[in-house]
Amino acid sequence: MNHLLNADQSMVVLIDIQQKLAPAIADGKAVEQAAAWVLQVALQLGVPLFATEQYPAGLGPTVPALAELLPAGQVLEKIHFSAFKDARIRQQLAQSGRRQLVLLGTESHVCVLQTALDGLVMGYQVFVVVEAVGSRTEQDKQLALQRMQQAGVVLVSKEMLAFEWLEKAGSDSFRQISKGWIR
Repeated sequence: MNHLLNADQSMVVLIDIQQKLAPAIADGKAVEQAAAWVLQVALQLGVPLFATEQYPAGLGPTVPALAELLPAGQVLEKIHFSAFKDARIRQQLAQSGRRQLVLLGTESHVCVLQTALDGLVMGYQVFVVVEAVGSRTEQDKQLALQRMQQAGVVLVSKEMLAFEWLEKAGSDSFRQISKGWIR
């Protein structure tokens, strides 16, 4: 098994960063910005994107800054906390043919955690971008990250993800993406 992320084997799932929940997330704006950055890198490199919305009638749609980055038809409504409990979502992810699952979203200790653990059971290599996940409390986020890591989920930073997807410097994609790294 390759322990590095590979753009040709990855798919990104943005989990439930929705308008009515987002304001309650600890450091929520930073989580949204990190998620947007990962989505932009994925788009640049042709990595498929999916998003879920947990009960959008109650929690609202995906926040606009992220929704505008998502391809049409790739936002999947769910009622279960784990995206894998929904047969439509499970089928759509399987049809991608990709075995590396990159998770972003909220809440770390509920929907992200349950999706990650079910992803492992389904045979995916699961990666969670630490800056791009959040919970209402920092403690819940940290407990979720610990539990996921103990179960075999790989925790990565957004730059680890990007460099592994890029594989080398000198390409047009590297030049485009690396512009955002200089602070």
